[in-house]
Amino acid sequence: MKASQLREQSTKELELKLKDLKDELFKLRFQLAINQLDNPMRISAVKKDIARVQTVLRQQELEDSEA
Repeated sequence: MKASQLREQSTKELELKLKDLKDELFKLRFQLAINQLDNPMRISAVKKDIARVQTVLRQQELEDSEA
């Protein structure tokens, strides 16, 4: 997922994406705890995607407050 793709989405879409990513991270951590995780690198990838979404949401929030 690229930040440029995220910037094209609306705030509602980004909030839904953020919720989905947090759910996925929870499930991955649970799988890690019970030793059923196939790809441990997926956890860091999801964390980075969450950070990207939060960054774009914050940028949109600042743009709205300036206008």
